[in-house]
Amino acid sequence: MNKSMRAYLAMLVLASASALSACGDAEQTRVPLTPPKLDTYTADLAREAEAGRDWDGVVEAVRSAMLSAQTGGRVSAVTVDVGDHVQAGQLLLKLTVVEQQAGVDAARAQLRAAEASATEAERNYQRFAALAKNAYVSRAQLDQVRAARDAANAARDAARAQLSAAGQNADYTLVRAPYAGIVAARAVDPGETVGPGQSLLGMYAPEELRIEVQVPQSDAVAIRARPRARISFGDGRVAEARSVIVYPNADPSSHSVTVRVLLPRMDDPPVPGVTAKVRFPVPGDAKLLRVPQSAVIRRGELSAVYVMKEGRVLLRQVRLGEQDADMVEVLAGLRPGDVVARDPAAALAVLRSQRTDTEARHD
Repeated sequence: MNKSMRAYLAMLVLASASALSACGDAEQTRVPLTPPKLDTYTADLAREAEAGRDWDGVVEAVRSAMLSAQTGGRVSAVTVDVGDHVQAGQLLLKLTVVEQQAGVDAARAQLRAAEASATEAERNYQRFAALAKNAYVSRAQLDQVRAARDAANAARDAARAQLSAAGQNADYTLVRAPYAGIVAARAVDPGETVGPGQSLLGMYAPEELRIEVQVPQSDAVAIRARPRARISFGDGRVAEARSVIVYPNADPSSHSVTVRVLLPRMDDPPVPGVTAKVRFPVPGDAKLLRVPQSAVIRRGELSAVYVMKEGRVLLRQVRLGEQDADMVEVLAGLRPGDVVARDPAAALAVLRSQRTDTEARHD
């Protein structure tokens, strides 16, 4: 424990004793004091918008994908890493293209041969068609030539399809981002050999996040009537839900209902997988007092606040309940209308000043 902390604890103990003594003296002397200038907060019943019940949830991305290999090959380059921001269509990974390019060359050669055969078959058919007009060839011979022409055209179309497939297979050697987002996982490194279906990279879109929680059926009815939610994150940030969707059906095993909460767009959005508290305005907790977290002094299992009363600063022990980013519920020790100091250090300084002033007046 450093010197400043020891000094603060000593001042707190001295101020607590002085506060008790001042309370006794106040009953006897009632010496008027100048109201201290402190930043205060009036404890009051939780407003209807703040009241409710909390559920724990996990942030997840609405759009997330694990990119897999669609062709086999050796990884030649990985241009991104975990945490990188990428744009839609940006090149992420390259595979060797030797085998795929060979397939493209072979398909292109087959297409040229099929086109030549189709051209020759068309010319042959035109010659037979001209001879058939003057009955120099039979109808059966013309039908045979027509069938040969149609077969050559079909072979040409098949060769074109094979070339397109071979080209697509070559395109699969370049893995690109399907949408703008953040790279969340990397499963391969340059030099590794991969096959179709093997995982390569994972990514998600940070602007579309949600939380899903399971609530009892009775609470689901109240949430459906007032589809609002307040999300508190572990880093102290608080946000209002962009949308609340209550599933129409309940889980047959747990009899709970899933509620989907869509997070608003944030400048620094949380990452998928972190926990958060979701508060719905469900009736039942509207009579609890709430005070700022900064006003509470915690020493081990004891909690207290500085209360302003008749121009004096008094230290009062309280029992706390649930808390969020900046507010905490007070179960005992305060009543509606009590004025508490937001800054305990400033209140302690005022308390010491009042004690000195009181002693001087007694002298």
